Amino acid sequence: MHLNFLWRHILLIAIALHLLIGFGIVYADSVKIGVVNTEKILRESQPALEAHKKIDQEFLPRDAEIKEMAEQAKVMQENLEKKGAAMSDVDRRELERELANLSRSYQRAQRQMREDLTARQNEEYGVILDLIDKAIKHIAEKERYDLILQLQDSVYRSQRIDITNQVIEALDSRVASQ
Repeated sequence: MHLNFLWRHILLIAIALHLLIGFGIVYADSVKIGVVNTEKILRESQPALEAHKKIDQEFLPRDAEIKEMAEQAKVMQENLEKKGAAMSDVDRRELERELANLSRSYQRAQRQMREDLTARQNEEYGVILDLIDKAIKHIAEKERYDLILQLQDSVYRSQRIDITNQVIEALDSRVASQ
């Protein structure tokens, strides 16, 4: 009797799940869903490309200074290796000290530039993400989407629901009209 009761519950649960799934499929036909690959937009849209170019131009002088410091350190290291044995102890220690100071300055400058670059990229990406959100909302309202998801790496998504290129076009046309 206990086993019969258990089977009835399992049967009722199975029927309920079947009805819910069937209802979900019928309901899903009336829901319009879209997906967006934000990473692709940040790589390919005109505002993102312009931000990359702008940031590169801002950090080009600092990058050149850091490369110059690296070259100076290399020259000093080579000089120390070639002439170090022939130098007096005082001169050799002085050159080693200068090389150590230059190395610390180089590492500090490199670390500071990385931090500043990250902060600057985050600042620019924040502006671009706001533009992306506005473009997505505009497309959603215009084309009557019920749900738009931001997906980075999905295993599969139908091109029918992927509106990434539409968002890129909206952003690019906005930049072109400015």
